[in-house]
Amino acid sequence: MRLDILNRGYHPGSKLLFALIRLFSGHPVPDAAKLVFYRPDFYGARAKVFIHEAMRGPSAWTVADRELMAAYVSKVHESAFCIAAHTATARQAYQDGPLVAAVLADVESAPVPEPLRATLRMLGKLTAEGKLGAEDVREVLSAGVSRQQVKDALAVCVAFNTTARLADAFGFEVLSPEGFEAGARYLLKRGYR
Repeated sequence: MRLDILNRGYHPGSKLLFALIRLFSGHPVPDAAKLVFYRPDFYGARAKVFIHEAMRGPSAWTVADRELMAAYVSKVHESAFCIAAHTATARQAYQDGPLVAAVLADVESAPVPEPLRATLRMLGKLTAEGKLGAEDVREVLSAGVSRQQVKDALAVCVAFNTTARLADAFGFEVLSPEGFEAGARYLLKRGYR
């Protein structure tokens, strides 16, 4: 059920910004972006900082890797909006649509390095089951992933498990493929601020 608050309930300045974005981009503002403007003191301001740091902050994982993690977590969660948004962004970041499609179809046979595969496997388990054990983390570490990379990947997982749940709870509108491609270009250029 789509909540009407995503269609209205913004300050005049935010409404003007949304109109300008639509005018210049030719695409509506995605609901994920609108949500951070609704009650920014409660959710939006903190979410933008956390997600930007997880996705664009310093990390041994590339931006493309982290976008792929976001897409994979969204796929496990089955969030249509987040799958489409982060698949488009990962495709553009890697400049390799078939690679992204292969990972989302079957992480075990996808042509990715074992450290990334092990990490995606861990994130998928955490998303599907809601918990991890010490053995799950040891398996990722033994695949050559550093402790810091595990922390960085878990931050991506938290960000997109939260976002996917909000997308489903608020009934985020699924954009056109062109809208998601435009959003991906924006995310790759400006990040999540």
